[in-house]
Amino acid sequence: MSDVKESPETCAAAQAVDPSTELHRRTVRSYVIRGGRLTTSQQQALDTLWPVYGISDVKAAFNAQQHFGRTTPLVLEIGFGMGDSLLEMARSNPDKDFIGIEVHRPGVGRLLHEIQAQGLGNLRVYCHDAKEILRDCIADGALSCVQIFFPDPWHKKKHNKRRLVQAEFMELIRRKLAIGGKVHMATDWEPYAQHMMEVMSALPDYRNAVGAGQFATATERPLTKFEKRGQRLGHVVNDLVFVRER
Repeated sequence: MSDVKESPETCAAAQAVDPSTELHRRTVRSYVIRGGRLTTSQQQALDTLWPVYGISDVKAAFNAQQHFGRTTPLVLEIGFGMGDSLLEMARSNPDKDFIGIEVHRPGVGRLLHEIQAQGLGNLRVYCHDAKEILRDCIADGALSCVQIFFPDPWHKKKHNKRRLVQAEFMELIRRKLAIGGKVHMATDWEPYAQHMMEVMSALPDYRNAVGAGQFATATERPLTKFEKRGQRLGHVVNDLVFVRER
């Protein structure tokens, strides 16, 4: 349990951009915080379960022993949405511990509710910018896997710079992975899949787990409702798995 009693509302509010200061901050964010109506159960979960499963101190080093009472392979998912696949992975892999990062409060609320309902002790949540969490909270070499599933593709050319998967960010992730750890990405936007492949293939200390230039299968990833809907619409999903070599 986190010692800091800051509310998840405060965590999310801290991400809002003040237009008057944006030019001075010069920060290009890969997301926008969208308003969304909370269900009763999501609001109750935020009110009562955040102190149990949420991590409010976004400057302190993450301590697996403190949060999980053990040291096991640690998986981090960036942008878990409503949390479907993350919940399934945590439930199916009790020998691993999981951290989810999301700024969308309805998704955070739902995940908190389901963690409690399913009695999962191996999942904790941040409601904050993933880049800052990785930079400030996660120790180098601490992660066995980083998951980035269906990030915003920012499909307009003028917005491409907002895409999460960029060389600088993936180099930060590499440092947080243990040697032999992997980053698993998935997208149903073909131009973004090609962008991901180009970025990752150009980084010298990563190796494509299935062969140079090759996309992977999704055998280790549960299908989400979002993905199933996309498949019904004819969207092709591409997975990429890259391993940290050095």
